[in-house]
Amino acid sequence: MERRQFLKISAVSGATAALDGCGQPERQLIRFIPEEDLVPGVATWKPSICTLCSAGCGLMVRVMEGEAEVMRNGKLGLIKMGLAKKLEGNPHHPINQGKLCPRGQAGLQVTYHPDRLRNPLKRAGPRGSGQFEEIGWDQAIQELVSQLHALRIKKEASTLAVVTRPLRGHRRLLLEQFLAGFGAPPPVTFEFFDNTVLRWANLQSFGRAQMPTYDLARANYVISFGADFLGTWNSPVAQSLAYGEMRQGRPGVRGKFVQVEPRMSQTGANADEWLPARPGTEGVLALGFAHVILRENLRQTKRSSAATSIIAEWFEGLPDYSPEEVQKQTGVPAAKVTQLARELASQAPALAIVAGAPLAHTNGLFTALAVNALNELLDNVEKPGGMFFTPESQGAGNEAHKAETVSTGSHSALRELAKQVLLFRPLAPKVVLLYEANPVFASPPEWRVREAFEKVPFIASFDSFLNESSVMADLILPDHSPLESWLDQAPESGTTLSVASVAAPAVRPLYNTRAMPDVLIDAARRLGSDVSPALPWKSYEEMLRSSFEQKKERSAQGAPAPSEDSWKKILEQGGWWGPKEESGGERISPLSRPPLRLAEPEFDAPAKDFPFHLLPFASQTLLDGSLAHLPWMQELPEVLSTAMWGSWVEINPKTAERLSIRQGDLVEVRSQHGAIRAPALLSPGIAPDVIAMPVGQGHENFTRYASARGANPIALLAPLTEPETGSLAWAATRVGVLRVGRGKLNLFAGGLSRFPHEREQR
Repeated sequence: MERRQFLKISAVSGATAALDGCGQPERQLIRFIPEEDLVPGVATWKPSICTLCSAGCGLMVRVMEGEAEVMRNGKLGLIKMGLAKKLEGNPHHPINQGKLCPRGQAGLQVTYHPDRLRNPLKRAGPRGSGQFEEIGWDQAIQELVSQLHALRIKKEASTLAVVTRPLRGHRRLLLEQFLAGFGAPPPVTFEFFDNTVLRWANLQSFGRAQMPTYDLARANYVISFGADFLGTWNSPVAQSLAYGEMRQGRPGVRGKFVQVEPRMSQTGANADEWLPARPGTEGVLALGFAHVILRENLRQTKRSSAATSIIAEWFEGLPDYSPEEVQKQTGVPAAKVTQLARELASQAPALAIVAGAPLAHTNGLFTALAVNALNELLDNVEKPGGMFFTPESQGAGNEAHKAETVSTGSHSALRELAKQVLLFRPLAPKVVLLYEANPVFASPPEWRVREAFEKVPFIASFDSFLNESSVMADLILPDHSPLESWLDQAPESGTTLSVASVAAPAVRPLYNTRAMPDVLIDAARRLGSDVSPALPWKSYEEMLRSSFEQKKERSAQGAPAPSEDSWKKILEQGGWWGPKEESGGERISPLSRPPLRLAEPEFDAPAKDFPFHLLPFASQTLLDGSLAHLPWMQELPEVLSTAMWGSWVEINPKTAERLSIRQGDLVEVRSQHGAIRAPALLSPGIAPDVIAMPVGQGHENFTRYASARGANPIALLAPLTEPETGSLAWAATRVGVLRVGRGKLNLFAGGLSRFPHEREQR
């Protein structure tokens, strides 16, 4: 779909056609009186925050007068109003410094999506059927309150559960305070590509249970174990900017970059050297580098001496990590292990990064701790060219980084919730509130999340779109789009500054929607008793303003505060950022370190029956599938393959030849837990024993652009976990592959599913 068509200014005829498409009778639309003063043809730029991933990049929204189709007082009509026309990066924001990735640009489509929910809905048919009837907001909130009140009357407040995507900032704080006042447990956060293993390892190694910030701009050598830090992981815009500085921003200096991964990612395609190691052995490779550095006495600093003693203790009684032994385990040649270790030690500052598939094995924590030990040995922690931790901004609603918050991950929390429901345990959730999470789509079938949701007595969703989870709801209270909302964010990574972003709505709401925080504040007021005092504000705007006012009070007591002491100035900038606050961002004492024991990866099936490792990977455009409803993301070609509008199975050409599979053939990928079909895409950038598929497609119910498109590799996954954190080991599933016929592979610029010499009839 063309951008101009998607963002068309509705005329009467066009709006009437839209009504027909919804099964409504044709009629003349009402023309409402404008609600704001705008100058025709003059653009206004308003700050906002990107919410399409967790990085927290700052936005500038280009707003101009236009005519839009809106809902007012339950009636559909036309109005002249400020419309968001374009999104750009906020040049003053320390995370993205004026840059914005394609996903951020597509955030515009959330507001103007044709399938966006416009009114509160109440279920009118069997659960999951998608049959709803429109109701008013007063009835909707009263329905929610009556369900919650019934729990309190029965003294079952603890059976209220909230399932949400990971949140940072005041939205999470508001949810936590609401649940605490009600007497319910904290929110269950869930995302498929969970980072709990890395946070837990960082707590044990460095005393900080959070994602790191890498000073790539000043590094001379970087080795990454599976981290797609230029594409999909952590804070990709900030990391891309710093990587550009490392490679081209210093006259006469060009840092070297090595990527270790079994399937070439966008990040791997930018590397000087790309190495495939056997899945699950990346920690062994990291300790192999440490072995060479220790054996040849290549590091002499005080900090590395301390790390040397730690690693030396770890080595006592452990297997041999000599390059020759590492080659046997990882498949990386011994000479290459020695070469890279010497380069790491000699080209300081050097940095090791780990994320993604290496941490999604049953030995993921071992791998993370091994890479952390290598970083300590390289003496780069909190040093220029090394790794830092973004300081927490007090009063910004940050989630606490404590051991108890990360000792078990979001995966195990969701799995336990489903288990309680299915086993009819006394404290099993009886009311579930959903917010921007789709666990039915993004969880392995053996967790039985869909079945559990079918048995929950009452589900309410704050989602703006129907998806596999929200369609199970009894009540839908649609949220504003991000551009219509008060927003805040406390970025976890991407800068060494303390950051508290905040933004007012860039545009007025188009439809009869309400912001989730304001709905909860209203519900708390109606519930009264202990719940109302927990949320004492009249609106979410008041909550945010109160928090920033508290910053001023701390300033009067001598602590650093916003350089702009005016709320108006903070909103004009898009937040506050500055040096680390004296009373914030404190480092927790590292846990006592047990000896590092070699943990070999476990897989769900024998290689003789299922010869290939399945590697689901985050799509550059769709991430974990939460962006699949955006047509710009569907039509944007994947960076390396140029595939679009569907799924594919990446196979090494030599493997494909052995299996008589050609480019574009329809293949069946089968595990012990399911089978799916998708066209084959031959790629030399993948190990011969690995099969890779992007996550994001295969939705059963997620708007016209994503429903019934492609296949979902999560449906194949084994329920194996990393034992200490409970995180899903989504890289530990083995599969078999079989050609089943001809398929269609959509490639950029009309590319065909087969190379020219392969188009002949068979």
